[in-house]
Amino acid sequence: MLQHPAFDPIAFSIGPLAVHWYGLMYLLGFSLAWLLGRWRINHGLSRLSLRDLEDLIFYCVVGVVLGGRLGYILFYKFEYYLAHPIDILKVWEGGMAFHGGLLGVVIALLLFARSRKMSLLEVGDLTAPLIPLGLAAGRLGNFINGELWGRPTDLPWGMVFPQAGDGIARHPSQLYQMTLEGLLLFAVLWWFARKPRPVGQVSAVFLIGYGLCRFVAEFAREPDDFLGLLAANLSMGQWLSLPMIAAGVIIFLWTRRPAAQPRH
Repeated sequence: MLQHPAFDPIAFSIGPLAVHWYGLMYLLGFSLAWLLGRWRINHGLSRLSLRDLEDLIFYCVVGVVLGGRLGYILFYKFEYYLAHPIDILKVWEGGMAFHGGLLGVVIALLLFARSRKMSLLEVGDLTAPLIPLGLAAGRLGNFINGELWGRPTDLPWGMVFPQAGDGIARHPSQLYQMTLEGLLLFAVLWWFARKPRPVGQVSAVFLIGYGLCRFVAEFAREPDDFLGLLAANLSMGQWLSLPMIAAGVIIFLWTRRPAAQPRH
């Protein structure tokens, strides 16, 4: 049985300013997206310019933050925030939802695409391979914070999270998600996007891949205590992943029709 290291969530302080590990993970994620995007542009795998890439990442930063916060409010604790609206602004207390962040990014990509006279799926294909390593960084931040721990287990790598307050060995589900949603999904997308594909297929593979990885990982993750398991003994994260998988399958099949042209 392992013990969570109980890291200090504050990486360092500059006077009264405390810099948290979780914030650094967001910064790392967007930095990796920028570096990977530059690599793809320099190797002729994207028709965006470096200036376009910088603008695109700015759009996505806004989409992730606003969408992630609003998604958490709407999908997870709507009644609480309806009764305590001032707490919506307390982002330092946590409360971000990936599925909300994804919707925020989709809106950001749509606005960017319109500004560049491109299709949403084309911009999505350019962006999808840049996302998974950022997701991995975010899950590492969850692990450092000792939050979003897993369900009880008797496996040798079961870990006691002091923040859970019960002394029970649990799955380090943050690391499972980092591996599946981050590293594995990155490898699949980077491999798939290395050749020209019909417009929309890279986006479709991202939706299918993330949805499946999240759905599987949720079996090891402890459900939110204020929600528990929902219908069919599935968590909220699993139910929100199912539409992603379905949308990805529909887009993938649609782009395989004879009229679809390879992306250059």
